[in-house]
Amino acid sequence: MTGGLAIIWHSRTGTARAMAEAAASGAETEGAYRLIEAASAVPEDLFGAAGYLFCCPENLGSMTGEMKAFFDRCYYPLLGRIEGRAYAAMIAAGTDGSGAERQLDRIVTGWRLRRAAEPLIVKTGAQTPEEILGPKRVPEALLHDCRNLGRALAAGLALGVF
Repeated sequence: MTGGLAIIWHSRTGTARAMAEAAASGAETEGAYRLIEAASAVPEDLFGAAGYLFCCPENLGSMTGEMKAFFDRCYYPLLGRIEGRAYAAMIAAGTDGSGAERQLDRIVTGWRLRRAAEPLIVKTGAQTPEEILGPKRVPEALLHDCRNLGRALAAGLALGVF
């Protein structure tokens, strides 16, 4: 993909996946996009995109290990090569999400990316081990917000706004 939006995601229980897929459905109406699972994302995927939407769960107050491994794998090969590009974040969380948001923001600050939208944090309210580890259903209103974010980012990139 040259240009367009790269949606990089990781999910443990389905919430972040549903969010990423909803964002992709919004993006497809506005321009080029690519939905990329964090485990398979490589630096070339990001280098070839005009902007990024990062989507992952918060686990124990930070982004999940698979998402962190993606950043570990891609950080230095892209350092100084993607500066100024737009990004946004979506976080699936039980009750907070701010730890993963801060961690992600620190990483992309090193890449010198520009935040194009405020983070979208979807809180499931899961508290017990069974709720935390079990599959989740994202309410339609929140999936609508994810679609709108994907649509807005893709449209902004297509129009050269970002």
